[in-house]
Amino acid sequence: MKLRRTALPTVLAVLALVGTVAGPASASSDQGEEQHRLGQYSFAIIGDVPYGDAQIAAFPAWIDQINAADPELTFHVGDIKNGSSRCDDPYYALIKSDFDRFKSPLIYTPGDNEWTDCHRVNNGGYNPLERLAFDRSVFFAHPGWSLGQHPIRLDTQARRGYPENVQLRRHRVDFAVIHVVGSNDGLQPWSGLGNTAATPEQTAAEAARMANALKVVHETFATARQRHDRAVTVLLQADMFDPTYTPAWTDISAFQPLVQSLVDESRRFDGQVYLVNGDSHVYNDDQPLAAGSPWLTTYGITGSADNLRRITVDGSSNNNDWLKVTINPHGAADVLSWERVPYETP
Repeated sequence: MKLRRTALPTVLAVLALVGTVAGPASASSDQGEEQHRLGQYSFAIIGDVPYGDAQIAAFPAWIDQINAADPELTFHVGDIKNGSSRCDDPYYALIKSDFDRFKSPLIYTPGDNEWTDCHRVNNGGYNPLERLAFDRSVFFAHPGWSLGQHPIRLDTQARRGYPENVQLRRHRVDFAVIHVVGSNDGLQPWSGLGNTAATPEQTAAEAARMANALKVVHETFATARQRHDRAVTVLLQADMFDPTYTPAWTDISAFQPLVQSLVDESRRFDGQVYLVNGDSHVYNDDQPLAAGSPWLTTYGITGSADNLRRITVDGSSNNNDWLKVTINPHGAADVLSWERVPYETP
């Protein structure tokens, strides 16, 4: 595969050279509230893209189409490659150069394909934790800042070692972007390295990563309750409620603490809750934690959350569109609404 190269320096480096970096704005504030009336503030969500050579070639044009729609933000909910391609260094640099093409701020959270599944022989037989460290060095080189040509400040867990876990607030909607991935949150055995069970290093890393993700969730809901906000939106890569198959407990066991926390926090919150994920590649809109849902029994959950709505974005071979999400005016039945915007073919 031939990789494109870019000589474009990061916008942060350029700004630093000319001394025009503004002072840190509060990441939890409604940045730009005065410039945007409710009902006009929209953002984009993509995930599980690009997958394979054809999508790698098309990705820059897809970014240009998102840019043309002028969203305030774009979220990428993980998986910047498919699960059967190599995890070599130049690929990450390639995707970073694509991410630099976004005109609006880009907020990215890692997926399993770019680190935890890199143990696979056809991925190069890498140590996944080494690949995660490399992913962070490429995409989170400036902790506390988003990606994109006009980066914004974000509340981050960088000091705890998790720069990818971030929070922000817009129009009384609080966002938590957390690093939780498929492959049972990275606990599936690294078979490409000859392992038949999760290693102690692997389990310790997952436990710490989940604990920090939970901390972000709890803090975000606490802020939303304190400010009497309208909604909380949690974004992550893993589909914890994949409707396309019946999972074994070993496929989903690591997610149980997060699922219980989402129920507990949603029950204590008077507003609406949105959970956005990729991973399973097929658009879906459901309420997996509402009363009567079989997922409550599957996970052994106490209570339920009727105010939580989950959205899965299209990805992989279904990557024919991006999700445009709008924050609606006060008084609307739903705080958020969204539409799938098809990519135009050349």
